[in-house]
Amino acid sequence: MARDRARLGGRRAAGLFAAGTAVALALATGGSLSQAGAATQSDAAAQTAVQAPKATHSQIQLLAINDFHGNLEPATGSGGKINDIPAGGAAYLATHLKELRAAAKAKGQDSVTVAAGDLIGASPLLSAAFHDEPTVEALSGMGLEAASVGNHEFDEGWHELLRMQTGGCLPDGDGQNNQNSCPDPKHPFEGAKYKYLSANVFFTNTQKTLFAPYTIKTFKDGKKVAFIGMTLENTPNIVTKSGVEGLTFKNEVATANALVPELKKKGVKSIVVLLHEGGFPADPKAYNSCPGISGPIVDINAGLDPEIDAIISGHTHQAYNCSLPDKAGKPRLVTSASSFGRLVTEVRLSIDNATGDVDRTNTLAQNQIVTQDVVQDPKTAKLIAKYKALVAPIEGKVIGHISTPSVVRTNDDSLESPLGNLIADAQLADPSVVSAGKAPVAAFMNPGGIRADLASNAGAVTFGQAFTVQPFNNFLVSMDMTGAQIKALLEQQFSGVNGPEAAKYKVLQVAGITYTWNPAAAAGSKVVAGSIKIGGQPLVDGTSYRIVTNNFLSDGGDGFPAFTTATNKVFGGLDIDAFANYLSAHDPYTPVATDRITLGS
Repeated sequence: MARDRARLGGRRAAGLFAAGTAVALALATGGSLSQAGAATQSDAAAQTAVQAPKATHSQIQLLAINDFHGNLEPATGSGGKINDIPAGGAAYLATHLKELRAAAKAKGQDSVTVAAGDLIGASPLLSAAFHDEPTVEALSGMGLEAASVGNHEFDEGWHELLRMQTGGCLPDGDGQNNQNSCPDPKHPFEGAKYKYLSANVFFTNTQKTLFAPYTIKTFKDGKKVAFIGMTLENTPNIVTKSGVEGLTFKNEVATANALVPELKKKGVKSIVVLLHEGGFPADPKAYNSCPGISGPIVDINAGLDPEIDAIISGHTHQAYNCSLPDKAGKPRLVTSASSFGRLVTEVRLSIDNATGDVDRTNTLAQNQIVTQDVVQDPKTAKLIAKYKALVAPIEGKVIGHISTPSVVRTNDDSLESPLGNLIADAQLADPSVVSAGKAPVAAFMNPGGIRADLASNAGAVTFGQAFTVQPFNNFLVSMDMTGAQIKALLEQQFSGVNGPEAAKYKVLQVAGITYTWNPAAAAGSKVVAGSIKIGGQPLVDGTSYRIVTNNFLSDGGDGFPAFTTATNKVFGGLDIDAFANYLSAHDPYTPVATDRITLGS
């Protein structure tokens, strides 16, 4: 019964146009990128002075978002702020977009709104309970025109992603499993009014892409701008295998570069890449610059054809805005608008009227905070209110209590967390994965699947709060693994794609198993020999153990191919149900000590 991973379903902060002349001048005069960044931040007056286009140029406004993740309402905690300023919320975002477009129109400028992936998936219950149909409706109503696919667009599989584009309703039993496609029979889901783009996602063994690789927007006076949309090549490693079965994900640089000659033959001289891959600035608060930026976006930018004029990026949930040198040494705009609709990137593409090409030294960009001191867009607010009423009975149901204000996902030094222990315990206790009377003896949970701390209302935990923690609605899978396979699995937490070159190790949260690892040891030997115990007994290489995890990890997701070598796999129920049932059965729940994973030598 394998299934695709399903989800349950005014005042604007001061900022300067950081990707224009100051950066270009610093680079052109032999300065370093750090010098360019310094010039950008110190030359605010100069930036303001060049915002008006040259007499020989036209400006086109480009508005961009990324990683919205169905956050129709403002996210809570730090996820709902930019530098301590409350930000986000679809009704506020819609208003900001309208204001920005109106300002461009008043100057006689054209405008286009685009996105760089992960608009849906890993969404709050308000959107996920309805298969993210509310988010697609809201973004369509905001005037979004084109979006690259991101990895989370594949959470429910590519067939479901096609439905997001074309519309139609799912026969999901009118609320079965807390999901409800098309809950209002008078208003069936019509699909996205914007175009999904997937230049590097091909049907396997064909030259056909899942969606169009690019779209060309023609503005007044015949000016053309092409938007190439791509997701990260590594997508198959971070989504459920069944969700991308039959698809091949190709290299981002090679894909985009191959499209440049094709676009030039169509008379396109201005090219923007919408890329669901990103970077990590050294200072995450410097949202209008890129201090010390690292990560995949740096190498991708360096490899892209110089004919490509700008990169709108995402995936890392970081905010940055600057120019990086292309492989011809010329500055190229690279931006990201954080996540959850908290920022909008406003780009003013400066087009030379004589050549039709982008003049990068006069192309400006600014990340604008989506503040909440504006009037909410009435249409979007009405849409949100409708779905809030529909989701209320599911969201508000109390499923248990906790003895602390929250159960946190914050790791200790060994990278174990109280919430990770709770989730692993729930998986281990779930009866749906017992096969032929054989119950699992150990459980493994990927830390990236724990999306928030478990909050409470004076100790009471609702289904909505539990869902915020585990929004993917994966299936639990039990399987047989030998002791040797489990050893290999644990080492994969510190090697391969999870090795030292990664942003951080991916240490699985566990139940039923204990071990010690040595941070100073070499990759492949970090787990201390003889330290692994299951049920308090030393692990034996040749012994078979029944374990449980979710179907994402079962398919080798997050860089854990050891799971794919397991045998006798049995699919059980949904992880969110196991979580909710465990809280109900252990009411009130008290967090346990984080002593399953230890550090040693």
